[in-house]
Amino acid sequence: MNRFFSLFLVALLVGGTAFAELKTQVVEYKAGGVVMEGYLAYDDASKDKRPGVLVVHEWNGLGKYVKSRTEQLAKMGYVAFAADIYGKGVRPETMEACQVESGKYRNNRGLMRKRAKAALKELSKNPLVDAKKLASIGYCFGGTTSLELARTGADLKGVASFHGGLGTPDPKDAKKIKGKVLVLQGGADDFTLKEIEGFEKEMKDAKVDYKLVTYKGAKHGFTNPEYKGMTGGVAYDAKADKASWKELKGFLAEIFK
Repeated sequence: MNRFFSLFLVALLVGGTAFAELKTQVVEYKAGGVVMEGYLAYDDASKDKRPGVLVVHEWNGLGKYVKSRTEQLAKMGYVAFAADIYGKGVRPETMEACQVESGKYRNNRGLMRKRAKAALKELSKNPLVDAKKLASIGYCFGGTTSLELARTGADLKGVASFHGGLGTPDPKDAKKIKGKVLVLQGGADDFTLKEIEGFEKEMKDAKVDYKLVTYKGAKHGFTNPEYKGMTGGVAYDAKADKASWKELKGFLAEIFK
């Protein structure tokens, strides 16, 4: 065997980088006696503890899209866990079914918060997670859920919402928020724009460290490639998607430094 090639192999074996691999697994846990089915992702290049990021799905439940975001975060060095707010096997497929299922939680913020807290607890107890460095992000319904989780006073360094609903039944709960808040909205999102004024008042009144970014021309769901070519109020926007992900990466680096 060539001497230099042998030395190269030894270096890889010693450093361990040759065997770094993205690990994913379905994780069952419970919330109030109900079985949930989340999705865990992490890079096994190191056994050291690292920050944990909770990822909350859109109104159609835990599926391919949110799993891909979870894997992206894992590749960045975080332990990422996709929450299951609806429960094992509950994955609505039609727009009507999504509206009904998500409505159960929008109309019962207490239940939404309990499901989110159960998922955060599952993430925090992972042996690879530094439980003092936690964050939650979410998309649409998941953005709303992440904000509600923060309003419970959960021990989070930060939360980020992508094109999520911003309203809440009790704005005074914002005083319980412990970490920073990042909100990323489409500038042409007719579903959420009307809530921005009230949300900003809520944050300012509670003296929350928050940042709101709007992307000109972007509609609801602008981060999801599955919405390419759609007409109406929901559409993918590649430029806004890229910019918002860059914003998130900077946000996570800041809160976990």
